[in-house]
Amino acid sequence: MRPGGPGAALAEIAAAAPGPLGRVLLDVPVRPEPELPDVGALLAGAAEVDITPAPGMPKAGHSRNARTGTGFRTRLRAHVLHLRAGRTSIALIHCDLLAGSAIVTHLLAHELADTDVPLSGLLMGATHTHAGPGQFHGNALMNRFSSNRPGFDPAWTSWLIERIAGAVRTAVATRRPAVLATGTTEVWGLTRNRSVDAFVRNAGERDAPRTAQRKYAAVNPDLHLIRVDARADDGGLEPLAAGVVFSVHGTGISHTDTAYNADVWAYLKGELAQHIERASGRRAVVGAIEGTHGDVAPAVRPGQLVYPEAERVGRGIGAAAAALWDRLEGAGTDRPQLAVAFREIDLATGPSYSGLRLPAPAFGAATIAGAHENTTPVVHLVPPFRPGVPRRRPSGPHGAKRIPGGRRGHDLVIPADSFPSVLPLHVLRLDALALVGLPFEVTVASGRRVAAAVRAELAAVRGIERIAVSSLAGEQFCYLTTPEEYGLQRYEGGNTLYGPDSQPFVAAAAARLAADLTATGTRGGHLVDALPARRFDFPAHRYLPSADGRRAPVLSPTVSYTDPTATEDGFWELRWLDAAPGALRWHEPLVRVEAAGPDGWRPVADDQGYAVGVVHLGPAARLAGAGRHRYAARWYTPYLGPAPVHRLVLLGAPDGPMAGPAFA
Repeated sequence: MRPGGPGAALAEIAAAAPGPLGRVLLDVPVRPEPELPDVGALLAGAAEVDITPAPGMPKAGHSRNARTGTGFRTRLRAHVLHLRAGRTSIALIHCDLLAGSAIVTHLLAHELADTDVPLSGLLMGATHTHAGPGQFHGNALMNRFSSNRPGFDPAWTSWLIERIAGAVRTAVATRRPAVLATGTTEVWGLTRNRSVDAFVRNAGERDAPRTAQRKYAAVNPDLHLIRVDARADDGGLEPLAAGVVFSVHGTGISHTDTAYNADVWAYLKGELAQHIERASGRRAVVGAIEGTHGDVAPAVRPGQLVYPEAERVGRGIGAAAAALWDRLEGAGTDRPQLAVAFREIDLATGPSYSGLRLPAPAFGAATIAGAHENTTPVVHLVPPFRPGVPRRRPSGPHGAKRIPGGRRGHDLVIPADSFPSVLPLHVLRLDALALVGLPFEVTVASGRRVAAAVRAELAAVRGIERIAVSSLAGEQFCYLTTPEEYGLQRYEGGNTLYGPDSQPFVAAAAARLAADLTATGTRGGHLVDALPARRFDFPAHRYLPSADGRRAPVLSPTVSYTDPTATEDGFWELRWLDAAPGALRWHEPLVRVEAAGPDGWRPVADDQGYAVGVVHLGPAARLAGAGRHRYAARWYTPYLGPAPVHRLVLLGAPDGPMAGPAFA
């Protein structure tokens, strides 16, 4: 963290030992944004950082049904794409996390004050994996309920800000002349609507047949791709970065799994990145964020919330992205139109859009039952918690929603000031693409209506060809359903906090912001309407392990093989003893696989892709030495035959890499 300011205050709080910390109270002033000088043609930079933490963090997305992280199966990363053209400076931040975060975004703006990327130009999006840590949200509600354990973690959040800020700085420092292209393709058969009964209640869908394929049709198939190629030293172009916007929940892996992972998105991004590298010999920074995914699940085989199925779905979507990347070859422009409009709406003041005011927020009973395929045992079968059981006589500002305990009981358990109330909205022009960032989990139909409202306002703007709505940008406000979907009170409707008029209100607010965006004109720039300051006040608990302990790894003398099953790949496993989890640098390479050859050992796999994971197995028995912990590295691969011989190598040990026994 930079010296002084709110970020330094958070870092100071974070220095405490793990455990309960009372409260975190931060007042974050919003810095005035100066008008940026016109740089003319496009400059672009990109960077990525690993944000995989040590074991011990509560995993976010499945609430009390989640597990605490014990290691990783696929890495969590933050990817940054920086675009600077005209008077506009943007950093698109793609994170393998549940959502964006207002506190992270605002503190990032302070950290980056010496760059030309202002608060309005920071769009923090997410893949919405349900297997990354929580406890970094900008509101007390999600810090309490998104994970299996409650509390804002200042240490984890401070570290996350430091990592992302470093990536933005790298992207800015390395920017160079570039060209930008955007395009869209359709992906069918790899996603399905998990709440189709609510979807078909929408106008225009009521008479649609409810046949078996309906759930596969009631999705947003649009995959939007941002392709950036940078000018090379020889004057030609080389791949720099790609950004994907697609609509699919990060729920391809069961909530019972304990490993951090990026879910289907790890395979989606990996497939595209590998394709680019194979075709060009260059490694591009490939990130992805959610589209309108609120009621869209990955189309894994029924009951198969497992890695092989998540890989099948993710790589299938990634292959479609790769084909689109190829089609955009040569389509880039070095004079793209860039512009930003950013607004924060304080819902606590009762603002009105299109004559609509939203009521005080409340959870619905259906949220307690959990979402489709990851339901809360028994509870999801019991009225009134069972999804799809609205109030018989809807009344009051929340209409069909059953509020657990009634309004009074609900507010005693969940204080009104714990709900997210400052609504961040982004509309970014990325040449032919207008990207609308919303903090909700937006359903397919809600996204279509928001996009239509924005499109109507941008119709007169020359060159904008497509609208992409991105969920969970900048914060986590739970769901956004249409009034018709809300009326059925399935999980998504019960989780629409601000009542049945939420979607019309948000569509009107986004349209107003889009209209304001046109005021920036063809030279681009930033239209900013942020609150003068933000206050963040949370109950706090440090879960991130302290980075202490002396490492002296002791490797097992044997490597074991576990057969594949119907739900899991086979794997080779090397175990070892080491210091406590906080002493290991989990965001750096820990393990690689080597094969024997005529010239010695050569690397064939590592823990930066899909195939190698590391898990903490807990403290060692007392006879193994005080303070030691047990770990396992697992290489997921089919049997490759007796030759060549392989070995697993532990990295990051004090005395250098340590090779395990050879196996075949």
